[in-house]
Amino acid sequence: MSGTAADAVVGDGLDGGVPAHYGDPLREQRLLEEGLAVVDLSHRGVVTVTGPDRLTWLNSLSSQKLDTLRPRHSVEALLLSPHGHIEHVLHLVDDGTTTWLVVEASTAADLVAYLDRMRFMLRVEVADVTAQWAVVGEPVARESVVGEPVAWVDPWPRTGEVSVAYGSTDLEHVGRGWAFREVVVPRGDLLATLAERPRAGTWALEALRVAAGRPRHLRETDHRTIPHELDLLRTAVHLQKGCYRGQETVARVHNLGRPPRRVVLLHLDGSGHLLPAPGTELRLGEKVVGRLTTVARHHELGPVALGVVKRNTPADAVLDADGVAAAQDVLVRP
Repeated sequence: MSGTAADAVVGDGLDGGVPAHYGDPLREQRLLEEGLAVVDLSHRGVVTVTGPDRLTWLNSLSSQKLDTLRPRHSVEALLLSPHGHIEHVLHLVDDGTTTWLVVEASTAADLVAYLDRMRFMLRVEVADVTAQWAVVGEPVARESVVGEPVAWVDPWPRTGEVSVAYGSTDLEHVGRGWAFREVVVPRGDLLATLAERPRAGTWALEALRVAAGRPRHLRETDHRTIPHELDLLRTAVHLQKGCYRGQETVARVHNLGRPPRRVVLLHLDGSGHLLPAPGTELRLGEKVVGRLTTVARHHELGPVALGVVKRNTPADAVLDADGVAAAQDVLVRP
C-alpha cells in the first residue's frame, strides 16, 4: 500500500494539519488519476443545516437553486456580498433530512455565524460539526446512495442547465477528465477509512486540480473576486432563480459587461530548481498584470500554476513570475 501515516509529511498554510505527501507526490498523482488513492481532507470544515425549511431558506441566500434539490444530489453554491464578491463557497449535498456543507476550515465559524443571523423565524438549525465529522477525498464522480456515507460530488467543469461557461465547452475543457468527491465520515472512523486504500497527499490533489483549471476558495479568491472571473457561473450559479444577495452584480456583469479579471492556467519554466510562490506578481514587461494563486508540479505537465490576471492581458503573452516565464492556457476568455 502506498503511503502510511508514518511516511506522512504534514502540510502548512491552507492545507496545514493533514499530509502534504507520503514521500512520492508524483506517484501519488498517478494513483489518484487511476482512481486508486484517497486523500485526507479532515482539515475541511463541515456544517449541517436541519429543519423542514432548510432548502428553501438556503435557496433564498445562495446563488444556486436548492428548493427542488433531490436527496444525495451534489451542487456547488456561493454566498456573495451585497456587491457580488465571493464570501463563501459551499460544497452542498442533502441526504433527505440534513443539508451538509463542506467548506474551508477557516471559514466555518464565520459561515455558521452568518447563517444564524439570517434564520429569523424559520424552522432551521445550523451547527458546526467539524469536531464530529471528517472529510475524505477520492477520485470518484458517483453520488452516494442510502446506506453509504454522504458524499459531495464535484460538478466541475460540467455547465449547469441554467448556467453559462466563460471558457471552453465542457467537452473541450482542460478539466473534462476531472472526477472528485468529498465523503463525510464520522471522525472516529477516519483512520480506518484511509487505511482501506493507497493514500495521496494534498500536493498530489492540488497538482491535478490546477491541471483541471479548478478554482478553489481562498486560493484563487480574494476580497474582490466575482464568480465570472473564475468561470464559476458554469457550476455554482443558477441564472434564473429568485433573488439573493449579490444577484444584481452577477446579472449586470453577465448581461452588460465583462469581468475585470480572469483566472488562467500557467505553464512555468521548470529549468530552475525553485518555483515562484503563490502571491508572486505576474508581470508583462514592467507592468503588473496579476498574481500567482496556486503553484504545483504535475507528473506530466511539469511545473504549473493557476493565476488571476487583468482581463485585457493578451492571451498569447508570456508572463514573468519573479524571473520565471509563465505561458498562458486560457480558462476564461479575454
